Amino acid sequence: MSGYARRGVHGQTVEAIAHRVLSGRIGEGDTLDLGALQAELGVSLTALRESLKVLAAKGMVDARQKRGTFVRPRADWHLLDGDVLRWQFESAVPPTAGAAHSLLRDLGEVRALVEPAAVRLAAQRRTDQDIAALQTALDAMARAADGGADAVQADLAFHRALLAASHNELLERMEMVISSGLAVRDRLVHGSDDPEDPVPSHQAVLDAVRAQDPDAAESAMHTLLDQAVRDLGKVQGGRGPGGD
Repeated sequence: MSGYARRGVHGQTVEAIAHRVLSGRIGEGDTLDLGALQAELGVSLTALRESLKVLAAKGMVDARQKRGTFVRPRADWHLLDGDVLRWQFESAVPPTAGAAHSLLRDLGEVRALVEPAAVRLAAQRRTDQDIAALQTALDAMARAADGGADAVQADLAFHRALLAASHNELLERMEMVISSGLAVRDRLVHGSDDPEDPVPSHQAVLDAVRAQDPDAAESAMHTLLDQAVRDLGKVQGGRGPGGD
């Protein structure tokens, strides 16, 4: 279950409890005081229980007779769930330190494993429609070169289109993992003083995919990911995703 972002009282209740858990305000193994939560959040007990069902489906909470509802160990959480990933970044304050840094490091490592392989497949399997989607995203990126929300959305669209061009359903599903962290990373980088222009590195990837050259596409993707590490390192004071 995913996609509960701020959708009415139900979505807001789900997210409020999730943030308390992910920020450590309610720790692993803690039993939830439903009466106190109900009063604090100003919702009915029925709405609260329905919200907890969402978090239970994501492996974050469980309920037992005599014990009540409690937070499950982090090892049980569905960490690849799009909502859980997003909540983790939202609960990490400030976004350049601590938990957020660890998540961004993990994201960088996942991207280094997934995207070079995906782009090789994209170069072999891409269709005219795939190229059109990549070009549209790149054009939007160029128009939003000064950063901001439009630049973030254009970058996300490009990487989604790239995974889709692999025509591998499981790789396409990695979009949930990559997009959640990439959005946070992009907001940090595009909001900084002197980010590198992302268009040339993305253009090189598109050109290689268009030419159906897997080796060139993989090389271009490694160059793009290296730039991503440099950009984030500037924001984090020299600590990139793979840094100390």
